[in-house]
Amino acid sequence: MEKFTLEILFQIIGIGSASGLFFNNDALYVIGDNSGFLYEYNMQNHQLSQHPLIDNPTQNIPKNVKPDFESMTNHNDTLYVFGSGSTEKRNQMIAFDLKNKTVLQKNNLVDLYALMQSFGEIKPEDFNLEGAIFDGENWYLFNRGNGISNKNTIFTIHAKKLDEEFALISVNYKLPKIKGVRSSFTDAVLVEDKIYFLSTAEDTKSTYEDGEILGSFIGRIDLKTMKIDFTQKITSTNKFEGLTFYKKENNKIEFLLCEDNDTDLLETKIYKLTLPLK
Repeated sequence: MEKFTLEILFQIIGIGSASGLFFNNDALYVIGDNSGFLYEYNMQNHQLSQHPLIDNPTQNIPKNVKPDFESMTNHNDTLYVFGSGSTEKRNQMIAFDLKNKTVLQKNNLVDLYALMQSFGEIKPEDFNLEGAIFDGENWYLFNRGNGISNKNTIFTIHAKKLDEEFALISVNYKLPKIKGVRSSFTDAVLVEDKIYFLSTAEDTKSTYEDGEILGSFIGRIDLKTMKIDFTQKITSTNKFEGLTFYKKENNKIEFLLCEDNDTDLLETKIYKLTLPLK
């Protein structure tokens, strides 16, 4: 690949452990994996607001009881926020109305997650969803293979709603390594007929405990074949966990990224990644 650029675009005070992004009309929506809020940051006037996703939300929920919101996707005017499914406390899916700024629906996906584990032959301790895409017809949910089995899996669920009957497909991926540690999915976004994904190499064999960060990759998957087009290492130090499309122009595509700093510090750096289109 030709040269990419990665730069810090700005910093937001008031958000910690950022794990998901969605950019829309100068507003950047952010979730944190230890927070009960959806954050909305206006990139023009630099105002930050927060919207409750759960009852009695706080900004730093203890690890053993947090909902672990790790991924979100949008369709039309609705944002869908997913818990990772890595513990019994982390099975929620929240539908949020972007126009009225209210929660539309809360679903407990424990049964769906259990079926996905069985179908994909993933042990409960290795199940950890960190990316989500919805195109109106299909849901693509990304299991982060940072457990012992390294199961980096994309689940495709053909259904307009997750509580309807559906068809299920799973595809496993071998993602690139850093210092012998295989990277694992941390987020994904659909741009036209391509899935762009992030993966991070973290020296741990647990979906619960954090490990040494060795770096992150950007990659692309063709939606028709579900095969990887390319991967590119973009950092040796950052644990990027959030990815959203920003703009496309002059044969280049730009994304916004956020990183999980694995601390209680309420600061989030937003990065801009620019890639050549090919």
